[in-house]
Amino acid sequence: MANDEHLDDADNVFLSSELLACPQRGHWVSFQLVDEQGDGAAYAGLSFELLDCTGQRYQGQLDADGIGRVDDFFRGPATVLLDKPYQSGEKLYTDLMSRPSYPLPITELQVRAEKTRFAQADASRTRDNPARSRGDAFYQVEVRELVRHAAHLPPAVARHYPPESGVIAAMRTAPYLHEEPVGLGLLPNRHYVLEVRPLRALRPMLSTASGFCALNLYQLALMAAMSYNPFGQEPASRPVDQVSFPLDPSVGHFFATALGNGVEAWRVDPAQSSRYYPLYEDVAYSRRFEILPFDPSLYAENDPDLGAEQEHPARLHFFDDADGGTHTQAFITHHDDVVLISVRGTEVDSKEDILRDIDARQVAFREGEGKVHRGFYGGYLAIESFILKYFQKFYNGQKVVICGHSLGGAIAQLLAEALRRSRDETYSVQLYTYGAPRAGDADFVRGAAALEHYRIVSHNDPVPSLPAPWMNVKPRWLGTGGLLAVFNPVGGAVLFTIGLLRFGGEPYQHQGQLLHFTPLDLGQGQQSSVLWEPGCDLIEQNACSRALRLNRNNDLPVRAGFINQLLQAADHFMVAGYIPHTWATLRRWQQTEERGGTLVTERELEVLSGYLAQNRQAMSDLYQTYRQQWTGRRTQDDSALELAMSALRAEMRKLDETQQRVTRLHYRQVSLVDVYGNLSAESGLSEALVRWQAHDENQAQVQLAQLPSARGRIEQGALVG
Repeated sequence: MANDEHLDDADNVFLSSELLACPQRGHWVSFQLVDEQGDGAAYAGLSFELLDCTGQRYQGQLDADGIGRVDDFFRGPATVLLDKPYQSGEKLYTDLMSRPSYPLPITELQVRAEKTRFAQADASRTRDNPARSRGDAFYQVEVRELVRHAAHLPPAVARHYPPESGVIAAMRTAPYLHEEPVGLGLLPNRHYVLEVRPLRALRPMLSTASGFCALNLYQLALMAAMSYNPFGQEPASRPVDQVSFPLDPSVGHFFATALGNGVEAWRVDPAQSSRYYPLYEDVAYSRRFEILPFDPSLYAENDPDLGAEQEHPARLHFFDDADGGTHTQAFITHHDDVVLISVRGTEVDSKEDILRDIDARQVAFREGEGKVHRGFYGGYLAIESFILKYFQKFYNGQKVVICGHSLGGAIAQLLAEALRRSRDETYSVQLYTYGAPRAGDADFVRGAAALEHYRIVSHNDPVPSLPAPWMNVKPRWLGTGGLLAVFNPVGGAVLFTIGLLRFGGEPYQHQGQLLHFTPLDLGQGQQSSVLWEPGCDLIEQNACSRALRLNRNNDLPVRAGFINQLLQAADHFMVAGYIPHTWATLRRWQQTEERGGTLVTERELEVLSGYLAQNRQAMSDLYQTYRQQWTGRRTQDDSALELAMSALRAEMRKLDETQQRVTRLHYRQVSLVDVYGNLSAESGLSEALVRWQAHDENQAQVQLAQLPSARGRIEQGALVG
């Protein structure tokens, strides 16, 4: 029905703002609040207030069917408001209403709407509500239109039956009113049916239990890629009365606009063509990953007169040090169980990022033990106060989940270790990094042994090979020409052996549990990717060797060009490399658990074992070459050659241990906990899986192994880290 089909001539007088000089009493209005299924019981008992055009107020309560009625008021437009503060005592809401920073004006209506559900799977508005025929007019309304303060509520979505916009406009001209009318505008002598949009949100699922799981592997890869986006707030700074997030993709649009309205967002890169959906759970709106409200009338911190000190969502959730020298970028958000932090990696066209990458001088890690990479430490110091300020406002014992890609992974590691060692709070921290370089020396790694860190490396990504131990070498060694020998390796072997040596002080080392994606050619055009834990250094060192051999000018002592080259290696991309690998791993583990099989097939075991055997033979041959050189000139002082031989012997022993790990992997089965962590016991997991698997992209059978085809590859020069 048309929303204005019952308007008569008298009503049109009101809508044209020509109010009668002497308003007449004796008129009525009634309305029913219903959910998207047409049921009014969800809103039974709510208190309401009606304001007529003379300023008179009328109180009432909805009956068991969600119906309210006011009789004998002055004829003319009126507004209805359901603004009673929530009082029932559920901890989630009382905590939000009483928190020291940005307490939320939650109403009884909001809580009721959070307990209703969307009728449509995609959260779009319905077209044929069964309650539509019960009234003289049918409106699809938002909670924000029925309460005074709405900055913390989601933006309105497109609807088929919007309210009549002219009613409120007519009331604003009423000579009897001394305040701005708020609420939903109604006309007299008719019954309205008001379909209230549910207040539900989608929340990326994350396990908060200790221990690795395939779900977090995939979800946090998406969140790490999201960190490359802008926040997307309009206006970006100095907002006056409201903000919005129109840019897609952007951090603000993803969390506030899309997920806040129950829409399954999938774009994490502007050049992305293939869809990678996070696994979402449907939650009450107040349990979403929060983007904070902006309302200067409620929060003094939002006052535009504060100038540079004004707080708004972009300043609270998003850190961008573009003008501060470090170029660090990150976002932070939270819900009642998790604080999520994602740190951006290097942009290949950013001179500041590359200069920070190559600033490998070691400096003391004041927050803990050992020494760390000066460039990465500068990034951490830049972000430290931003994170701690957020924690002071919103940390309430949640799990702290941190992720980062490339340079962002290194900064995330320093941040995670600093939080773990905090003297002010006991933080439970979990860290996932993707393609991250080494951040600290051996002493730092020993001191950070208790940090729960899963370090993901994609095949030939060369960045995790950096900074090599020689990047903080003694100046006398740099002057001997030794560095040039490293940068002009024969088959990468010299780099590999020198990379295992220590020159002056503790070497750079990796912290955390390495999990490596190794693609396998199974023959007949079949490719698979195995996620496993190598027990040797060869895997990552070989990746760096390959990158070095691609250098045309052998000018690698000019490290900026070297880093730029490494960052554009195909295996370092997130959307084209890490995300497809993590998606395939989640599908592999899901299918392995469902079928009761093992993680690695016989054919994969055969191929991977052959790969290790080839590498061991190459190392054995290299060892014999070094031994012959050492025998022919052992009268000379050649300690470096002896150390190289010792390092090769140790690495060959590690390769033997690695082969044993691969064999055990062939027999390993997985449980629901391995796949989903502590979410395996959650009642909402089944519903979330149904939603996720409804997308064609997530129905692919990956043969326990099959790597997805090259999907979503981004062009060189895009944001890659």
